[in-house]
Amino acid sequence: MSNTHLRVPLICGNRLRNKTTLVLLLLAATQAVMAAEVIGLWPEDQAPYYKSNTLAERETEVWNTVVVENVTHPTVTIFAAQGENSGFGVLIIPGGSYSVVAIHHEGYDVAQALSAQGITAAVLKYRLPNPLSSDQPGLVPLSDSRRALKIMHQQAARYGIDPNKIGVMGFSAGSHLATVTSLWRSADDEENADFSALIYGVSKFTEENLKWLEESLYFRPLTTEEKAQNTLLDLISATSPPAFLVHAYDDQVCKVEESTLYAQKMFEHHVPVELHVFTRGGHGFGLGRKKDGTDQWLNLFTAWLRHTVHQDPHS
Repeated sequence: MSNTHLRVPLICGNRLRNKTTLVLLLLAATQAVMAAEVIGLWPEDQAPYYKSNTLAERETEVWNTVVVENVTHPTVTIFAAQGENSGFGVLIIPGGSYSVVAIHHEGYDVAQALSAQGITAAVLKYRLPNPLSSDQPGLVPLSDSRRALKIMHQQAARYGIDPNKIGVMGFSAGSHLATVTSLWRSADDEENADFSALIYGVSKFTEENLKWLEESLYFRPLTTEEKAQNTLLDLISATSPPAFLVHAYDDQVCKVEESTLYAQKMFEHHVPVELHVFTRGGHGFGLGRKKDGTDQWLNLFTAWLRHTVHQDPHS
């Protein structure tokens, strides 16, 4: 496990209008991230399911944002808690439909906001599933998220993190990965999440979502066993970690039912859950916007953490 050279991909909420704007934003993002620690998840070319390849990681513009694609060497970038340390650690998993990683908009920006509230935040730049770089692409993102949680446990003392208060936060496809990470429990406790924050994510096993998984994650038809493993709502139990969910009613990419049904299942199993649904916001709003109220969710999340996770539910 070693530090790696940091490339700073960038996302912004509006379309980049010209190269000058891009350069200025890159400089600002670089300065902000320089203070964070970047850790490579695996020794060189020794990651699980890795296959030698010639893919070159690069930044590109998609969905009116700049993202990073062709990730084959994953990292976790840790932002230390600022001010009074709450003892919480959050692994942030950006979205990107498993085709790119929205590392800034749903990663660095969120980590800096959490850090400012006394929460250690780590941004996962996970390997993207690709048959060119892996013999089992469907397992690549999960192996990276679990490895990142393990690294956060290993770094807990350095960063003042309570090892029993380390969770995952995911956006869109990253929320799907965060959900899988929290529900598919590992025999290694350091690879499990103590809570999850699922932001406009995916939980239903519909024909549409099955098609997405087969085309974008597994690159083949799912087996009967894999279909059962990906029927996430059926995996929720009384031992599932507490969850905080955010969605917008007008989300046309991941419908609001993905979150409302998940919250209902958690409630039925008496697992602490909190759901916030905004009237407007669409999909991919990241930290949110004042004009539609979606900018409220981060403060709601940090309040939820402090009064819910590992607290006496009757106090």
